[in-house]
Amino acid sequence: MTQELIAAIDLGSNSFRLQVGRIVNDQIYPLDGIKEAVRLAAGLSPDKYLDAAAQKRGLTALMRFNERLRGFSPESVRAVATNTLRVAKNAPAFLVQAEAALGVPIEVIAGREEARLIYVGVAHTLPDPHLQQLVVDIGGGSTEFIIGRSFEPIVLESLYMGCVSYSLQYFPNGRIDKRSIKEAEMAASREIQAISHAYREVGWEVAVGSSGSAKALVEILEQNGLTEQGITRDGLERLRNILLRAGSLDRVSLAGLRGDRLPVLLGGFAIMSAVFHEFGLERMVFSEGALRLGVLYDLLGRYHHHDLRDATVSAFVVRYGADRRHAAKVADTAAHLFTSLVPESANEESAAYQDLRFLRWAATLHEIGISVAHSSYHKHSAYILANADMPGFSRMDQGRLARVVLAHRGKLERVSALDPESADWLLIACLRLAVIVHRARDGRGIPPLELLRDGRNFIVAAHDGWLRQLPLTAAALDEEQRHWHSVGRSLVLRSEPGRILVA
Repeated sequence: MTQELIAAIDLGSNSFRLQVGRIVNDQIYPLDGIKEAVRLAAGLSPDKYLDAAAQKRGLTALMRFNERLRGFSPESVRAVATNTLRVAKNAPAFLVQAEAALGVPIEVIAGREEARLIYVGVAHTLPDPHLQQLVVDIGGGSTEFIIGRSFEPIVLESLYMGCVSYSLQYFPNGRIDKRSIKEAEMAASREIQAISHAYREVGWEVAVGSSGSAKALVEILEQNGLTEQGITRDGLERLRNILLRAGSLDRVSLAGLRGDRLPVLLGGFAIMSAVFHEFGLERMVFSEGALRLGVLYDLLGRYHHHDLRDATVSAFVVRYGADRRHAAKVADTAAHLFTSLVPESANEESAAYQDLRFLRWAATLHEIGISVAHSSYHKHSAYILANADMPGFSRMDQGRLARVVLAHRGKLERVSALDPESADWLLIACLRLAVIVHRARDGRGIPPLELLRDGRNFIVAAHDGWLRQLPLTAAALDEEQRHWHSVGRSLVLRSEPGRILVA
């Protein structure tokens, strides 16, 4: 029986959480967890800038997590950030500090990717996951809605409303009155109405709540005798009356209400009330599974080479009608060039191996934009990759794919702002050369080429006489040298040391 440790970090809008899990025969058993009530969304200004105090709270929490993660291998840890860092305009600058404090890369994930991971976590905790379930996860800055069966989501959506943002907007002074609750509920209802009809048509057998707001409401309702189990419509109404009688947060005294949940209780309550109303719910059960458990199971898949990103890339090839055979030829050649350039990328344990995987994905998808138009298809491909829902890929993953694909032909000035030391320059060089040598689409295999690096410059080594038979390719490579010169780099093709075939 094998036992390994993996860790997930959830940088939520209300709390930062670290979950350590133990893998035992392809199952994950939670081993340790740390929660820090950072309330990141509370530091988001009206013009979407994260203030210094919120940043400091976040960095302090991450430095604590860093201590717990010492000794973990990089591939056994995954950190994801959600809504507040999706919308904050100064998130990129904060993330640089955050990654330094945590010691591992942080992925900002899109709303639907967050929903998918939440569902994966919830599905692994349900007593009967084969029932069709509606999962509702009220976070600090967004709320995710998923209908799924077994371990597969059917529909996914993320709405821009959360317990922190609603508490600040509708209950800024902690005052509780009918008007404030009604306004918050109506605002949430307007958001939910955009999806409720479609969700009702799909249908569900059981409603499930996950994460902090649902857990807090379950504990309050059960411990104060307002429900026997879970969240019910009647229990929420009885809680509403108790809150209204209190009139203010500082006069609310309820069993099961923890101090760190008090500031965001009212926003979470209003959103949950709207959920019950718009979906016609009478009862909701609670699941301990949430985003961080979903991240652990997703990480387990990658750990054992069942990476959802591979499946997503294959699905996109079908969806956009890409030429699968040609894409495979380009991918094989690009990978050959990269491994000649970075030999350690052949080792699956190396960081360079992940760069190689990104190169293969980019090569496989570089022509999907032809489904929009052949003219400037690389721009269409890049737009799709940057903006489509791609399960398994973070926003930064998608941005990287889009950047490499955008640069695979034409002017390199489009990516001239890229860090000169970025590994993406290597991926771009390999993909551009692979596309050039396979332009004829004649089914030729990997060409007799190797790619070498001289500082920031590239040398392409070719076998004697190869290019003399391919004048079109030779002309394209001649043009390619001018493209690299335009961004302050050089690319030279040589048949043997000191002999330049294309000058």
